[in-house]
Amino acid sequence: MSLLAIKTYLMQTRMASLASLCAVFNVEAETLRCMLSHWIRKGKVRQCMKKPACGSKCFKCPTTSVEIYEWVYN
Repeated sequence: MSLLAIKTYLMQTRMASLASLCAVFNVEAETLRCMLSHWIRKGKVRQCMKKPACGSKCFKCPTTSVEIYEWVYN
């Protein structure tokens, strides 16, 4: 896995959850967050937080499923 692989994947899918990225690249969430921070600093990726379907704020959802990353086209 490389920064270029993450870039290519996000450019193709446009948006992905941290959980799906971990599954695709078979890597731990914290490692992937560190790699994604490179693209966030460059302004190419934006981190979004999805609201739970239930609408509550109990924080029982796994953070990897509500943490969404989107490729930004300038």
